[in-house]
Amino acid sequence: MKIHILATAAFLTTISLTTTVQAANSEHVRQLLATKQCQNCDLTGAGLVMADLSGANLSGANLTSANLSRANLSGADLRGANLSGASLFGVNLSETKFSGANLAGADLRNTYLTNAELTGAYLNGTNFQGAIGIPSQIASPEDFYAWGVAEAQKGNQQQAISYFNQAIAIQPEYAGAYLARGVARYQMLDRKSAFQDAQVAEKLFTSQNNNPGTQTAQAFIQELQTPVNEKVSTGNPSFFDFLGSLGSVLLQFLPF
Repeated sequence: MKIHILATAAFLTTISLTTTVQAANSEHVRQLLATKQCQNCDLTGAGLVMADLSGANLSGANLTSANLSRANLSGADLRGANLSGASLFGVNLSETKFSGANLAGADLRNTYLTNAELTGAYLNGTNFQGAIGIPSQIASPEDFYAWGVAEAQKGNQQQAISYFNQAIAIQPEYAGAYLARGVARYQMLDRKSAFQDAQVAEKLFTSQNNNPGTQTAQAFIQELQTPVNEKVSTGNPSFFDFLGSLGSVLLQFLPF
């Protein structure tokens, strides 16, 4: 099994390198991999999957449509670089410098962005879904809420809660985010915290004259107040039975 995996990896690496030579400046690729110094290099379409580029100097480099999936770019200097359309799926970007970089249409799903510097970066159409450590100044409360709902639908409740926390930090009166966070906590069997969030959501929805929101929060509170053994014995419909599709219900509170 291990031999098969290694053979497959070698085959894919060969394909990747062949593509790199055809698509990018091969001398620049070799320079980058050998020295991690490649300022203003032409790496258009380069195949750099899983490359260790931690601390690399790529300032001003052209990485348009490059494939850097699951690479390590922690602490790298990408200031002023062009990463439009690049794939950075699952990349470690902690403490990476992106000031003035072009990330339009780049795929940053599931990346690690802790302490990444994105001041002045162009982020039109950048996909941050599933990313960890997204700086609050580069996304709206609605963005964090939508990412949270998407993660909750996939069963990633802890990550969903993290996104809802960020939405609330930016917009403290985001009633939908409290409700959604409560639902995520409920699914993690934290009924006490879920109840607290449901109460806050109800008060905010009521003060904002959002009747559908108020009714949804009240239904959730009723679910939380009903003893588990009573629901089983009486056959009362659960909160989720009452709501139907959880995702569609939570998405009605987007945008706020």
